[in-house]
Amino acid sequence: MSSPSHTNALNAQHSTGPRTDAGKKRSSLNALRHGLTSQVVVLPTEDLAAYTVFTGGFHDDLQPKNLIEKQLVQSLADTQWRLNRCAALESNLYSLAFADAEAKQPADLEGNAIEEAATELTTALGMARAFRENADAIRVLSMHEQRLQRAFHKTLQQLQSLQSQRKAEELQQLQQAAALQQVNKLKGLPYNPADDGFVCSNREIDDLVSCEARLLEAQAAALYGFDPAKIAAAQAIGA
Repeated sequence: MSSPSHTNALNAQHSTGPRTDAGKKRSSLNALRHGLTSQVVVLPTEDLAAYTVFTGGFHDDLQPKNLIEKQLVQSLADTQWRLNRCAALESNLYSLAFADAEAKQPADLEGNAIEEAATELTTALGMARAFRENADAIRVLSMHEQRLQRAFHKTLQQLQSLQSQRKAEELQQLQQAAALQQVNKLKGLPYNPADDGFVCSNREIDDLVSCEARLLEAQAAALYGFDPAKIAAAQAIGA
């Protein structure tokens, strides 16, 4: 007797997918859902490829290193995407009002008369009419936009705090590993950071030591105004 899972697998092989228009629409949304939240992020009228590039830019710029940071960066990208949508919706409301105003122009206007009708006054009246006729929609849109902006800034602060703490801890561990590496070098022994529980590499340690040495050299040179003659004289005295 076949198990339910085996039967389901066989049925899936013969499935041709949704056949009705409604089913196809629901299925098309699957590709637009965020994998972690299962919420529709990109509307069917929006460009999924553009969304992917947009969110990728956030990850490239903010460089999240762990799961929590990646979640926060994704939340920032999704929130900003929705904020951009709010701006587009507001613009579309006014554009629709302008289009309606043009459609209501008198039919006997021709040539220059039509051009003269499209004056700044007409534009201003059209915007006022759009605001009056869509006041509730614009107010709701504005409130929604404000909530998104607050959410964006709160998430950004969380991310910056976490990244600042992580970077400070990474630098401290790298400095500790560098000190242990120097001790092993004095003893003529190799050093493996992993033996002391560090996740950094010897290359990263060498880069840090080199950077700190050059910074000390730069600070010493700055005392003498970066004057080669004065620096050489100081070095000669020190020797």
